[in-house]
Amino acid sequence: MRAGHVALLFHGGKTLFVLNCAMHNPRRTFYIAAVVLAGVWLIAASGYVIAQKSKMTAEKLRRYVLSIDLGKLSGAERAKALAALADKINALSPEERRNWRRSGEWRTWFTQMTEAEKERLLDATLPSGFKQMLSSFEQLPDAKRRRAIDDAMKQLREGRESPLNREPGQDADLYGTNGPPVLSPELEAKIRATGLNTFYSESSAETKAEVAPLLEELQRQMESGRLIR
Repeated sequence: MRAGHVALLFHGGKTLFVLNCAMHNPRRTFYIAAVVLAGVWLIAASGYVIAQKSKMTAEKLRRYVLSIDLGKLSGAERAKALAALADKINALSPEERRNWRRSGEWRTWFTQMTEAEKERLLDATLPSGFKQMLSSFEQLPDAKRRRAIDDAMKQLREGRESPLNREPGQDADLYGTNGPPVLSPELEAKIRATGLNTFYSESSAETKAEVAPLLEELQRQMESGRLIR
């Protein structure tokens, strides 16, 4: 066996390749190592691009909803379409989910669903830990609950009006100051008067969907520890 040395290439803390290279040809060793390293980075970059393209966004969800006329579906096809809708909503990041809610386009299918279908969709798309959040929120002092709702409403208004939260080419009226309020004054007053947990448990599926952005924002505050502080 000829004398040689070993060239190790590392990526992410792992050894990817081991090259037994002849000591009398270091230039060849360098070229091989460079080619292999370039290949590693090319694979990593390709994986990143593929991941970005496969990432679910509010705009992709919008295109899916607009591509299917739910009213013309029945039976297994309808159930399959609604299950796919739930999967796509669950695949959204928290910010993209807020964008989807703010756009108001969730009503495109929601108004065509039966009450049972609406309830199933809501249950299937509730954020993890949502019910625990409702219980924990009700245990906070009254002043903190009021302040939390104030802060959540403020965040939702600012998020709706920010151009950074619009999809490319999205109509500004869907998010801007000319759009509908984040929550109707009647619903906001009822939430404050009856308490979040009671309000949610006694509300219809459509009302629950209406207040979903507020509830998700409150959960985000709870998880960040802002309400506890």
